[in-house]
Amino acid sequence: MTRPGIALAPSPAWAYFLDIDGTLVAIARSPGQVRIDRSLRSAIEALHEATGGAVALITGRGIADVDRLFPGIRLAAAGQHGIERRSARGRISLHAAPSLRPAAVHKLAESVARYAGLQLENKGRSLAIHYRGAPRLGGYVHRLAHTMVARLGKAYCAQSGKRVVEIRPASKDKGTAIQEFMREPPFAGRIPVFLGDDRTDEHGFVMVNRLGGHSLKIGPGPTAARWRLRDVAAARAWLHRAHAESDGRRELS
Repeated sequence: MTRPGIALAPSPAWAYFLDIDGTLVAIARSPGQVRIDRSLRSAIEALHEATGGAVALITGRGIADVDRLFPGIRLAAAGQHGIERRSARGRISLHAAPSLRPAAVHKLAESVARYAGLQLENKGRSLAIHYRGAPRLGGYVHRLAHTMVARLGKAYCAQSGKRVVEIRPASKDKGTAIQEFMREPPFAGRIPVFLGDDRTDEHGFVMVNRLGGHSLKIGPGPTAARWRLRDVAAARAWLHRAHAESDGRRELS
């Protein structure tokens, strides 16, 4: 049973893992249109300080794109669903992944370009086909993605999300990324907490549950998460609450 997440009191003793799109910010028509406002940035920076750095962004975006959204602060991050990862100490790990065949990517790009409203995002080690601008083409996009995976072989898989299909290496996901962080300082020994909104986050929910942590689903839909927050606004209010409670505990210490 999934319970209302607003009843879960945040703690600076936890390790926080945060998805970005659909969790911290509303999903935009294209990934490049997303901006992080000052209030959210301040809350995350304050939580990062209060937890001794035990805050990581877990996203389908590349780490370079994470840094574009959060300039001037190098948060721990797992990009491309864990294929690339930056530790809290700044060490970058690139997991082995088969190369995307240029000819196959070119053919996919041609198929996507036939229709207005579709966007192919090449992240280097993974691809995403966005169809938020043309929802009626969802079936076509899914067929394209599965055809691409068949060309690339079993090392790749198709991952559905909110009007997007990701083509990514099958060896890593958000759950394995969280597990790797939990073996390192300052995350090790803490209780993991993961906030996510999409089917791509379910691997993270399952892992956090297995580790005895708290999984929070943002928005409606079936999920393995044990807690639920109504929408992005509720998720941000919960993070501000975590920030405020952390500040209060520091003042009392």
